[in-house]
Amino acid sequence: MSPSPFAASSFMIEGISALEIAQLYGTPCYVYSRAALTQSYQKFAAAFTTHPALICFAVKSNPNLAVLNLFARLGSGFDIVSGGELSRVLAAGGSAQKVVFSGVGKSRAEITQALLAGILCFNVESAAELDRINEIAGKLQMRAPVSLRVNPDVDAKTHPYIATGLKESKFGVAFNEAIALYQRAKTLKNLTIKGIDCHIGSQLTDIAPFLAATDRVLALVDALREHGIELSHIDLGGGLGIPYETHESAPPIEKYASAILEKMSGRKESLIFEPGRYLTGNAGFLLTQVEYLKEGQDRHFAIVNAAMNDLMRPALYSAWHDIIPAQTRDQPEKIWDIVGPVCESGDFLGRSRSLALMEGDLLVIRSAGAYGMSMSSNYNTRPRAAEVMIDGKNHHLIREREKINDLFSGEFCLPL
Repeated sequence: MSPSPFAASSFMIEGISALEIAQLYGTPCYVYSRAALTQSYQKFAAAFTTHPALICFAVKSNPNLAVLNLFARLGSGFDIVSGGELSRVLAAGGSAQKVVFSGVGKSRAEITQALLAGILCFNVESAAELDRINEIAGKLQMRAPVSLRVNPDVDAKTHPYIATGLKESKFGVAFNEAIALYQRAKTLKNLTIKGIDCHIGSQLTDIAPFLAATDRVLALVDALREHGIELSHIDLGGGLGIPYETHESAPPIEKYASAILEKMSGRKESLIFEPGRYLTGNAGFLLTQVEYLKEGQDRHFAIVNAAMNDLMRPALYSAWHDIIPAQTRDQPEKIWDIVGPVCESGDFLGRSRSLALMEGDLLVIRSAGAYGMSMSSNYNTRPRAAEVMIDGKNHHLIREREKINDLFSGEFCLPL
C-alpha cells in the first residue's frame, strides 16, 4: 500500500487510535486524514510546476464540504458533474472560476446555474448539449466557455463500469466527429471555445493508456489549429489509480507527470487535470464493528454493522479493500467473509479474509476515501454513516450520522 500517516501496527489514524474514534462517534464511521489529503494534493500539484496547470478535484469521488474546503484552501479547482456539486463547491469556499462542468446530461437549470456562477468551462459531450448551452447563454446575454470532451477510443483496461474512453461509451464526442463539431461551435455566437477535454476511465494503474490518449488529443489540437481554431487549455481528465491490495502498484505521479510534460514541450496550452481517487482514496477509512460471528461448514461469516449501502464498491465492482482489525487477538486466524446486514446476497465488504476475530471487534476498511460515502445510500432504511476528519491529535465531526426519522421526514401517508 502507499504511504499514509497512520501506523498499521498500532491502528492509528494520524495521532488518534481507531478504537477511540469508534468510541466517540460510533460505527459505521468514515474517517479521513487531513495530512494524507494535503500530501496527495501537494504531491500532484508539485509534479506539474514547470507547466501552467490547474488541478480540479473530481467532486463525485468525495463531496464532503470539509474535504472540498481543504482542497479549496490548497488552491484546487473542481470537476463537477451536477448542479448540486456546484452548490457544494461554492458552499465550501471554492471558486466558480476554477470549476469545469462535465457530464452527459446537464439540465437547463444546471447550465443556467453554472453560467450565472461564472464557471471556467463546460466540458460538452454532445452536439445537442452544445446547442442547448448556446441557446441558454443567448437568453442570458452571455457567452458560454466551452470545450468538447473528445472520446479518443483508447482502452483503459479497467473495470467496464468505469471505462469511459471507448467508442461504445456514452461519454464524449466521437474522435472523428470532433473537428466538424468544433467548426460548428465556432459559428454559434453565444459560445467561446476554450479547450479540449478527454477522460478514458478510472483506477488506471498503467500510464500507457494515458499517453495514448494524450497523443490522440494533441494530434487533434494541431488539426484544429490548421482549421483556424486555437485552444487555450487541454484537459486530460483524471483516472490515476491507487493500490488497493498490498501486491498492487500504481504509477508514481512523477513518472506520469514527466511523460505528459515531455509531450507538452514547446506547447503554450495550459493543462487541466481532474484527479479524484488519487487525492482521497488512501486518505479515508471505514470503521465497522463485528455484530455476529456465524460459522458454517463451508464458509464463516463475520457480520458487521457496515453494509453495501455504506460502501458500494465491493458489491458493484467486486472491488477489494484491505480489512484489518483494530485490536490484536492472541488466537488462531480463520477465513471469514465480511458481510453486512442488508438483505442482499451481494452485501459483502470482503471475501475470504484471514483474521482473528471476536464479536464486538472493530475493523478498519482501508482505502475508503473515494467513492465510499459519495456512493452510499439509505437502502433498507439505514442511516448513512458519520464522517470525521483527523488533524494530528485533533478530531472534527464533519458530517453527523443520519437519524432514522430524518429518512422519511419528507414523506406523507395518503389522506383518509
